[in-house]
Amino acid sequence: MADTPPFGPAHGFGLYIHWPYCTRICPYCDFNVYAAKDRDNAPLNAALLSDLGRHADLLAGHPDLGSVYLGGGTPSLMAPADITALIDLAEQRFGLAPEAEITLEANPVDISRASLDSWKTAGVTRLSLGIQSLEDEALTFLGRDHDAAMAKRSVAEALSVFDNVSIDLIYARPGQPEDRWKSELTEALSLGAPHLSLYELTIEERTAFGQRARRGDLVPMGDDDQADLYELTQEICEAHGLPAYEVSNHAASKPYQSRHNLTYWRGGDWIGIGPGAHGRLTVDGQRIATHAAARPADYQLAAQNSLDAKSLTTLSTLDNTRELLALGLRSDEGFDLERVARIIGRHVDTSALKTFSENGLVRQNGQTISLTQDGRLLADRITAELSP
Repeated sequence: MADTPPFGPAHGFGLYIHWPYCTRICPYCDFNVYAAKDRDNAPLNAALLSDLGRHADLLAGHPDLGSVYLGGGTPSLMAPADITALIDLAEQRFGLAPEAEITLEANPVDISRASLDSWKTAGVTRLSLGIQSLEDEALTFLGRDHDAAMAKRSVAEALSVFDNVSIDLIYARPGQPEDRWKSELTEALSLGAPHLSLYELTIEERTAFGQRARRGDLVPMGDDDQADLYELTQEICEAHGLPAYEVSNHAASKPYQSRHNLTYWRGGDWIGIGPGAHGRLTVDGQRIATHAAARPADYQLAAQNSLDAKSLTTLSTLDNTRELLALGLRSDEGFDLERVARIIGRHVDTSALKTFSENGLVRQNGQTISLTQDGRLLADRITAELSP
């Protein structure tokens, strides 16, 4: 372990592709997304291929990709041929590791046997379905364009083609009773997907929900009630054989844990292409942050230029340390004390660590520190107090 760099591709190497278009913008969404309308996607597709190529030129020494993640936005709106072209170029320029995980985010309305078969032929190995709820009233509130029946049908159809399927659900909605969430989550678990991503509703300022909250038309659920629902969520998922391996993610077993997200949490490298995409790259031993232009037109223009590491943002040792702590504590793998010390040149605050341990918020196994279930409720505070 001492010979392994404290960050970089030795801890994982992935490719994130951001497709920014959606048929409608959900009122809770704070991502970099735009209405699809009748856009000509050819310029964006060309820019994505160009951007991938210029990253390959910059990262000649990197290993094969362990994961590719097509997110958004709604990448299931992409033409299958365009998905195929991106995966093929990734394999040509970087190589794909054996059993590489290739995820496509999809909405229930885009699921059909034909689309599923085309995605599998393109090389997709994992689907992430934006179900969000199994209650029609909640789906209307969340601005979704499917109903509960379609949501359940899409899961069944996806599982008939893909073994590895993840479901996204949003809970802690305003006024949501515990018994209703228990029933909804139990039904979701019964659908048979081996991975669930369960997110508490967050009201972001720039969203339609944020505007409604400022007017007083929407009252977010209180922190204590959210904490109660979080604890209930852990109990139900554990009882059904899908324990949390990260604050918001649950898997039936290790093979179904998101390999791509583990790269983030482990401090690996990932390429970020597409409008607004972020990346973390290691070049000549330095940790580099990339952030693509947000507007599609600006992104398409920038993708025509070559990448020069000198023009990108080099992260400081303090930035790297804080990021490793924040991301490492999200998963049950935790972070390695020696790894952190190698970056910053000193150990984390041992007195704070001792206090958190005595209060049952963190656990220590040798040099590895991870959060307990109670600690996950205070993840941001614990990270802040342990960070240098």
